Amino acid sequence: MKNIILTLVLLLPFSIKAAFVLIPMDETQKNHLKAYGIAYFSLQKDNDVTWLLNYRGGSFSMEEDAEIIKLCKLRGVSYEVISNSQMLGIIDEISDPEINMDAVKLQKAPRIAVYSPKSKRPWDDAVTLVLTYAEIPYDVVYDEEVLNDVLPMYDWLHLHHEDFTGQYGKFWANYRTTTWYKDDVTFQEGLAKRLGYKKVSQLKLAVVKKIRDFVLGGGFMFAMCSATDSFDIALAADGVDICESMFDGDPMQKNAQQSLNYDNCFAFTGFQIETNPSAYRLSDIDITKERASMISEKSDLFVLFDFSAKWDWIPTMLTQCHTKIIKGFYGQTTAFRTNLIKSNVLILGENKSISEARYLHGEYGKGTWSFLGGHDPEDYRHFVGDPKTDLSLYPNSPGYRLILNNILFPAAKKEKHKT
Repeated sequence: MKNIILTLVLLLPFSIKAAFVLIPMDETQKNHLKAYGIAYFSLQKDNDVTWLLNYRGGSFSMEEDAEIIKLCKLRGVSYEVISNSQMLGIIDEISDPEINMDAVKLQKAPRIAVYSPKSKRPWDDAVTLVLTYAEIPYDVVYDEEVLNDVLPMYDWLHLHHEDFTGQYGKFWANYRTTTWYKDDVTFQEGLAKRLGYKKVSQLKLAVVKKIRDFVLGGGFMFAMCSATDSFDIALAADGVDICESMFDGDPMQKNAQQSLNYDNCFAFTGFQIETNPSAYRLSDIDITKERASMISEKSDLFVLFDFSAKWDWIPTMLTQCHTKIIKGFYGQTTAFRTNLIKSNVLILGENKSISEARYLHGEYGKGTWSFLGGHDPEDYRHFVGDPKTDLSLYPNSPGYRLILNNILFPAAKKEKHKT
């Protein structure tokens, strides 16, 4: 009886509509990335979108609309116009309790902010790159805006590849004589002073706490590369000087490691900070250095977990893809050592052969967060000064789809599963 009632609840919204646009997200889709932009545009028009979890790669459906069809044609997105009875058939199939599928309503276009220096170009960061390519609008905010409490204006926040510990990405050993590194130090120190902080590390900690409170209050946060572990390290080091003199003008606190508070962290626990200022990593959370001898580019893959769409609909949304096997890619922080991940954190994607997790998700207060290791899903080793990735060459990128899953996640109607 309960399944019959659920089926009727799912069918009701479709019973009075004549036709629908189905955007398949399986291998038949010509441009997966721009398809997300179509779904976002529909939400901007106040038209509901149904995310058909695990149906043909996580397809989208919406009421037939001439403007949507025109946009699909212009952007090269594959679509099908289906009848009301066909849509009812899909929903009936999805509602079968024996099938690992579900339908989730997306109801409002999320307000998106990207935490990034204004000087950074869109292709300096995978998220801004794919947002631009998918034609999804976003605002850029940085330290001053965050400290002035703009975050409650937004639903979703991405953290650019920042080093929130105030150590400038540990680039000192290799790049301290370069113009770009000197300019960044000058900019960050000037910004800290202007905002009333003696050290860059103190400014970044204040920013991290504001972001933490944004999530606590119900915000959605997504981070990649060094913004993942450095966020947690900064929280753990609240009140502890973990920076050597070349970063902040005075030595690291002698008992810095013993003074860390892992309870403050979102994702990680028991980690050891990297005390060598010349070492290109922040802590042993990151497995970049060790993995180089354990895996080749050809075999560098990670696998997305399968979740129950009807019960674990949140991780199911975050792992929607046309393949479960994703190509690995390096970053300042590439992957996370699994034995340092808190027990309440969901691992969404991992490479078990080398004990690394690539994609994490968790809750904090009323909000949620996701961490994805690596810099650019279609640039295996992205070095400073490398040219931007041309996403028109990778319109079906599985790695970039994981980013865009997070973009639409805040639009979901969570109450549906209380039926």
